[in-house]
Amino acid sequence: MPVKVNVRRPDPRMNAISHRENEGLSLVEIVDLKWLLAGEGLHLHVERLQKDAIYARRVLDEAGLSQNQALRDVAARVRRLLAVDKA
Repeated sequence: MPVKVNVRRPDPRMNAISHRENEGLSLVEIVDLKWLLAGEGLHLHVERLQKDAIYARRVLDEAGLSQNQALRDVAARVRRLLAVDKA
């Protein structure tokens, strides 16, 4: 005799990312940027990056010129997250 299994459709709300979770994801990208820049001898001030558009643009432009592909990639992601235009 076959067994009947009651399978419910997943609730789409359970897969949603909250605003706080999105902030955490952004911070992970910024911390990646900080460590990759440190590997090139450059210091990143995380709070200033998030609040000072001129500083952010300068840092991200510099990171975008790096020989390190991982640094260039994370800089591009952070630029999009922070909505910073290229100089």
